[in-house]
Amino acid sequence: MRGFALLTWAACALSIAAIGCGSQQATPALEQQAAPVAAASVAPADRQAEFGRFPDREFIRRYLDKLEWRITEGNKLGVRTAVVEGDPSKPGFYITINRFPPGVMSRPHYHPDERWGIVLKGTWYTGEGKEFTPDKTEGLKPGDYMRHPAGWPHFDGALDEEVLVAIGGYGPTSATVIDGGELFGRSKPE
Repeated sequence: MRGFALLTWAACALSIAAIGCGSQQATPALEQQAAPVAAASVAPADRQAEFGRFPDREFIRRYLDKLEWRITEGNKLGVRTAVVEGDPSKPGFYITINRFPPGVMSRPHYHPDERWGIVLKGTWYTGEGKEFTPDKTEGLKPGDYMRHPAGWPHFDGALDEEVLVAIGGYGPTSATVIDGGELFGRSKPE
């Protein structure tokens, strides 16, 4: 039950972050609303979608223990991803959960979209910059939040325990590794 509550909280928080405080797309929408000519040229259904209200959509529920986990970015180190909402490869809002096994982190990379993350399980270690320094990361606990600005190099993952992180953004998304190598690496020598 705790996992479902955390998943629900994370989905709500990511949605609020995407709609209210992190989306660069929200500002033009608000400006259009203030200008009657611009607002009239946008279909009502599209306007509702811009602000995250979808009255014609049905309720959905996703259960953490029933998600379909797939290998992330073809890695061989055990990082897996489950899609909770949307499709990260297509335009629009998405939520995924990344599962990092102990001792595995992403290496320095960046994304084309701003992303919002909430820790669901374990301590998620996060670092900024182009240099891979797992020993200089900052740990975030379950319920903690982090924003990754679009285009900013960072790295993150697990040290001593499994970590689950809910990540949301507006797709399509991708990860560009700074040195062109593998996205995931060992956070500690084996």
